[in-house]
Amino acid sequence: MLTVGLTGGIGSGKSAVSAELARLGATVIDADAIAREVVEPGTEGLAEVVAEFGEDVLTPEGRLDRARLGEIVFGDARSLERLNAIVHPRVGERSAELMARARAEGVQVVVYDVPLLVENDLGSLYDVVVVVDTPDEVRVERVAADRGMPRDQVWARIRAQADRDSRLAAADLVVDNAGTREELVARVGELWSTLVARERRGWSVA
Repeated sequence: MLTVGLTGGIGSGKSAVSAELARLGATVIDADAIAREVVEPGTEGLAEVVAEFGEDVLTPEGRLDRARLGEIVFGDARSLERLNAIVHPRVGERSAELMARARAEGVQVVVYDVPLLVENDLGSLYDVVVVVDTPDEVRVERVAADRGMPRDQVWARIRAQADRDSRLAAADLVVDNAGTREELVARVGELWSTLVARERRGWSVA
């Protein structure tokens, strides 16, 4: 089984690459989805977040208000560190469970979709690190258009993550997503062929 760490900053198109890899046959473990799961209502994770940041981070229905929490932690390194200390260990435990299950089931390629792979120096955990690369200015415009997020908030999130050069330095393979959706689909198809070939030949760059 080939393990792939897939990363890219906000607005890079990492989720689109992940979805296309899943369509082509990869088993995808989504760190963002797990991060949401571990702070669902009734979990210890949500209780710890509320204890740390206050009741204001909850919606009237008792769910985590991600927009409000984002306003608190992005741009404030200490607050972000406190949040990560709550969420990341839980994400790691659940991810390990899913990875073990995939291995037991004989899956060919497992893609671990993790936004903070570079920030947390996780590259050594995977056989291959794939970075989705998009210029910062393009990312800002995409997020502003797709999510309606103010541009200054997008820039704050970009600055809270690893910079473009750091990501590229950590990459074994790079997917350029500065172009159209059609171009991205073609590039992901090429990526998938490369990953399958590595798995079949037993190649590892770890």
